[in-house]
Parts: sequence; structure tokens; C-alpha cells
Amino acid sequence: MGMNKNSILGWATFIMIVMGLILIGLGLFKYRDISGIGFAAVGIGFFAIAWVFSSLKGRV
Repeated sequence: MGMNKNSILGWATFIMIVMGLILIGLGLFKYRDISGIGFAAVGIGFFAIAWVFSSLKGRV
């Protein structure tokens, strides 16, 4: 049972959302100084890329 393009994009979206949540959590709870802002910004960037992957499902 192979994976088609839509399922690969779905898994990529899921992984990006999980990684974004982890990075935002690190920024909020572990690194509360200046580097926490960077972690949170990168986590939001992961959400943006996951949104693009999600919108590409069905069109590729």
C-alpha cells in the first residue's frame, strides 16, 4: 500500500504542526529570555509552512 501525494502532504502538515507546537512550547516554558522569542517566531513559521502544505493537498 503506497502513499500518494496527498497523504505525504498530510503527514508533512502533521509533522510541521507538531514541531511548531514544540518550538513555541520551548520558547514559552524553557527559554524565557531573548532566545524564547526566536523559538516562538520559528514555531510560527512552521505553522505557516504547514498551512501551505495543507492548502496544496488536492492540487498537486
